[in-house]
Amino acid sequence: MSGAPQVPTYPALVQELADRGLLTARWRQVFDAVPRSRFVPADVWRQLPDRCEPVVGTDAWLALVNSDEPVVTQLDDGAEDGPGIATSSNSMPSMVARMLGLLDVEDGQRVLEIGTGTGYVSALLCERLGDDLVHSVELDPVVAHQSADALAQAGYRPHLRVGDGEQPWPGLGLVDRLIATCALRYVPYALLRQVRPGGIVVAPLAREFWSGALVRLQVQANGTAVGPFCGGATYMPMRAHRLPDLHDVHGKGRSRAAGLDPARLLDLGFALFAGARLPGVRLIHKGAGEGVQVWVTREDGAGATAATGEEVWQYGPGFLWEEIEQTWWEYETEGRPDAEQFGLTVTDRGQQVWLRDPSEVIRPAKA
Repeated sequence: MSGAPQVPTYPALVQELADRGLLTARWRQVFDAVPRSRFVPADVWRQLPDRCEPVVGTDAWLALVNSDEPVVTQLDDGAEDGPGIATSSNSMPSMVARMLGLLDVEDGQRVLEIGTGTGYVSALLCERLGDDLVHSVELDPVVAHQSADALAQAGYRPHLRVGDGEQPWPGLGLVDRLIATCALRYVPYALLRQVRPGGIVVAPLAREFWSGALVRLQVQANGTAVGPFCGGATYMPMRAHRLPDLHDVHGKGRSRAAGLDPARLLDLGFALFAGARLPGVRLIHKGAGEGVQVWVTREDGAGATAATGEEVWQYGPGFLWEEIEQTWWEYETEGRPDAEQFGLTVTDRGQQVWLRDPSEVIRPAKA
């Protein structure tokens, strides 16, 4: 007879991360020493495709916490009776491991974290570097208070601050590493100025055409930062960097046959390319049977929607779907490069996506 199903354990989760090659020997020791459960509150939710579902019961709570899944820890910025949108979470442990690996910290280096959240990443950094070298800022005072309590109870005392992570930390001086655990629409130049030349910034970006990608930047002597994209990443957006889903669309719809499967728009390599070629075009999607349905809009009122195997409907001025198809053919001409062949340069004038080399900036298509 088989007994009751075993609840997953944290050591098993860490072993899984190590087996996947996500932890060096040193980080393996750190993860083993910092149980995730110490930084997850009692009331949590599981993120489903269309909603957040409350987690009920100790076994269900432990099963989620000790799995490689995000754990939603706040809805609607903490407001009562909201629509139930996730606004804070404890990130997937595999994503945390990836980001900490990309951060490439060394003994004695000072780290600034943007978005304390539950305090789990701060605790891992404290275990690796020591409390005094870890600085973390959180905008939400309730979340900040909870994470400070969790950190203290676990025996960690990093430098914590309640405030806007987009703004410089007064009196902090230069740090060696900066990690953002909330998604940014762009890398604020004010953050780069807090990182020493040669220092590293790891952050998830979420632009209008694509849902999220990790970038690893190295700060240069002239104050700019350059580096590659390192795969996909989905994080809660920094509050000041949130975007509405779509623009208002104008005009009567008109249909035509689809020349491009909309599922191809979701490839991260193409999304990075198209986001640079078609700035201001927003895209959202959902699963639809065996394929996907996408909606794309632009500020001028143009829009289009397409589902796998069905006609395309276009609205407003111009022919937005044709522009997207043209961008796809350009992407094909480049050899369909994957996301890791793209990179980002950030200066005091903004940021630019490039392909294969920082000198090969992807310019916006002519309107």
